[in-house]
Amino acid sequence: MTPDVAGLAATAAVAELERRVIDAAVALGRALRAGGWMVATAESCTGGMVARALTEIGGSSEWFERGFVTYSNAAKIDLLGVSAATLQAEGAVSEAVAREMAEGALDHSRSQLALAITGIAGPGGAVPGKPVGTVCFGWAAIERVPRTETMHFVGDRAAVRAQAALHALRRAGEWLSEPDFALALDPKS
Repeated sequence: MTPDVAGLAATAAVAELERRVIDAAVALGRALRAGGWMVATAESCTGGMVARALTEIGGSSEWFERGFVTYSNAAKIDLLGVSAATLQAEGAVSEAVAREMAEGALDHSRSQLALAITGIAGPGGAVPGKPVGTVCFGWAAIERVPRTETMHFVGDRAAVRAQAALHALRRAGEWLSEPDFALALDPKS
């Protein structure tokens, strides 16, 4: 493949990922609206991509409460209450920080669900044990134990960011569809 053709293929792949991100945002929005819940986002490496996807949807003000873009460690501390000790001990790209980001977004909003993303989108930034494409996620919800996960995505910066946004939205939707959430989201219960 020539460089021009490879570049076009990569651009098309990212465009398809971005379409899937919007589809996942629509699905999450439906679940939230059905339960009368709101979501907040705390994003680092995605730079607001999830919040953007959620607000692409008409009527999202019914279920999207706010988004935090906390790219620097100082922003994570100041806006979300992430512990400086956790950042020092674990690094910004860690499940511990992702959990504190999600909990902080929940605590600093009027939402019942929060999701957080922190990672290394590239092309630089890799450290030993955390290559480019390493992304940590956190999800927090009222009266639930927070969840975390680490994924390793491949591709350029745009592809890593889009894959991370898609994963965060899909996992949030999956969590809401679990039986204990189905009861909590049921307005009749």
